[in-house]
Parts: sequence; structure tokens; C-alpha cells
Amino acid sequence: MKSSNPVFSRWGAGRADAPAGAYPRHPVGATVGGPPAGDHSVNPYAPAVVADGRTAAAPTAITMDDVVVRTATALGTVVLAAVLSWLLLPVDEAHIGRSYGLAVGAAVVAFVLSVVQSFRRTPSPALILGYAAFEGVFLGVFSSATSTYIAPGVVVQGVLGTFAVSAGVLIAYRMRWIRVTRRFAGFAAAAATGFLLLLAADLLFSAFDAGNGLGLHSGGLGIVFGVLGILLGAAFLALDFRQVEDAVAYGAPREEAWLAAFGLTATLAWLYLEVLQVLTIFNGDG
Repeated sequence: MKSSNPVFSRWGAGRADAPAGAYPRHPVGATVGGPPAGDHSVNPYAPAVVADGRTAAAPTAITMDDVVVRTATALGTVVLAAVLSWLLLPVDEAHIGRSYGLAVGAAVVAFVLSVVQSFRRTPSPALILGYAAFEGVFLGVFSSATSTYIAPGVVVQGVLGTFAVSAGVLIAYRMRWIRVTRRFAGFAAAAATGFLLLLAADLLFSAFDAGNGLGLHSGGLGIVFGVLGILLGAAFLALDFRQVEDAVAYGAPREEAWLAAFGLTATLAWLYLEVLQVLTIFNGDG
């Protein structure tokens, strides 16, 4: 199970040492007694064959409870850090410079930790919880500033909107209205790459005093861009759900629950920011 989040981990990649035909559990969509019907030709978590030809002992398999507990821990860390930063890092005129500086620094640290975790072969709870804490600091200051200076009350709307989108994606996924395949994952990754390149270009234009950059954060264009961001976040959320479903079905090691928590936390943070942007523009225009 590879984390499907905005850092573009290698979703769906299997273990090269997995022996063919060894399925401790039936994968999603498989026919009992037959080959898998999903994206894996072999079980990516099947026990490896050791030097003497014997099969290594399988680790404890992941359960849905493992995913729920670890995701709740990561999201709880984000929320706690966000609330503390909102309370302890004021955004009034006397302190806004310091608070903004700490928020930007926290965002950079969170990004670095997420990249380090994405390139690790195994999940690190310390890295994931560290990412969640620094991401929470950034979200707390950003939300506080948005609510104070741009659109009072928009943060509550943003949280509710994020829950609504997440619930809608979960329902659509469970009803199989969304079919997550390798083609779906490739399309989502390509679209998100273009999205991030546009964001980078917007930052460059803004840095060189080109007014409002490319205009991606205001007016009608900002709303369209924000809606596209929400749709991409929803797509990655569906990839996260597929990640969890595959992990449980294939009998992945329990430690993989931390990767699921990492992917879900990163995606939900991204989704919240996109929802907040759209709502902020609507409130500002109103």
C-alpha cells in the first residue's frame, strides 16, 4: 500500500519479491479461487521467500480499526496544533509578522517531512505525527488570519464543507459510482501536476510584483481554480479509500495503517484549504 496524497507517492506499486499466487486474503473484486480482478497481478504483501525456499512468517495484518485509530491520531494532532496556534499565535497588527513567519516555517517543515516520509520504504509514526503537528500550526494561523481580516465565520463553513465533500466521496466510493483504477490514478496525478505548476507560476508572478499574480485567488477565475482544486482533492481522497481497501483485502502489515493515516491527513488538509479559498472568495464578493 503506497500513500496516495498530493506528494505523488507511487500508488499501486507492488513488491518485487512477492511470489505469484500467494494471497493471504482475497483482494478487492477478486473471485474466490481465481485471479485478482484489481490492479495487482500478484499480492504485493505476500510473504517473501527466504534463502532456503521457505516462506517467511507473515506479519500481523492490518484491520480497518487500525486505520481508523491512526487516522484519528494524525487528524487529532492537526486539530490540536491548529487550535493552539490560533490561540497562541495572534494575528493582530502587533504580532502578525511573527505569526506569519512561524506559519510559513511550519508549512515548509511539514512539506519536508511529508517528502521524507513519501520516499521511505516503511512508515515512520514520528515523521507522520510531526508532519501533522506542523501542518496544524500552518492551518491554525492561516485560518485565524482569514477569519480575522477577510471573511469572519468562514472557517466553520470551511470545516463543514470539507466534511461534506469527504462524506460525498466516501458514499460515491462505497456505492462504486467512483471506480478507482490505474488510469484514474494516472489522470489524477497528471491533473494535480498541472495544478501545482499553475500555483508555482502564480507565486512567481506575485513575487515579481505582477499585481495579483495570475488571478487564481480572486474573482471568477479564483472560484473556478478553487473548484478544480476541490475536485482534485476529492479524487485523491478516493485514491486514499482504495489504498485502505486494498491494504485490508491483501492483508498488508499493520504498520501500513500509518501510511493510510498520512495519506488521508494530507488529502484532507489540502481539501480544507481549497474549500476555504472558494468560500472566502464568495464571502469577499458578497
